[in-house]
Amino acid sequence: MGNKMKVLLVQDVDKLGKSGDVKEVSGGYGRNYLLPKGFAVLATKGQVKQAEERLAAQQKRQQAARKDAEALAARIAGQTLRFTARVGELDRLYGSVTSADIAEKLRQQTGVEVDRRKIDLDEPIKRIGIYPVKVLLIQGLEPLVNVVVEGEAGSIELPADPDTAE
Repeated sequence: MGNKMKVLLVQDVDKLGKSGDVKEVSGGYGRNYLLPKGFAVLATKGQVKQAEERLAAQQKRQQAARKDAEALAARIAGQTLRFTARVGELDRLYGSVTSADIAEKLRQQTGVEVDRRKIDLDEPIKRIGIYPVKVLLIQGLEPLVNVVVEGEAGSIELPADPDTAE
């Protein structure tokens, strides 16, 4: 049989594994492709231990980031952001309310910086009304904020409960 070698992947390699994985590959594949291209290093005890430490540190950072995102979600969930705009016929706005506008209003109201690209708005809001908008923080954590767009003439009252909304 052909000789095998153990390698520690330094980068993700298609159809082989992710960075930090220890894989057993054929000698030729390892010597002629993975090692020279810098995709892997020989899996010595020291290299494997370093990879495990890096992985543990990365998981710790991800947990801290998730905890921060959960605290942020608790602060912005259910916030009501009011926008006043000039209105034309059929309650259409002159202009629109964009994700950048929503991010700026959120920063003003809560002091929380949210990237405009994380505001889940398919297209800018162009009519008066109440719009629930998702803020995409991290995977599985998407708090809703209420965006209220009203004309300069009058304000829109939020319904007390969904059953009384017209």
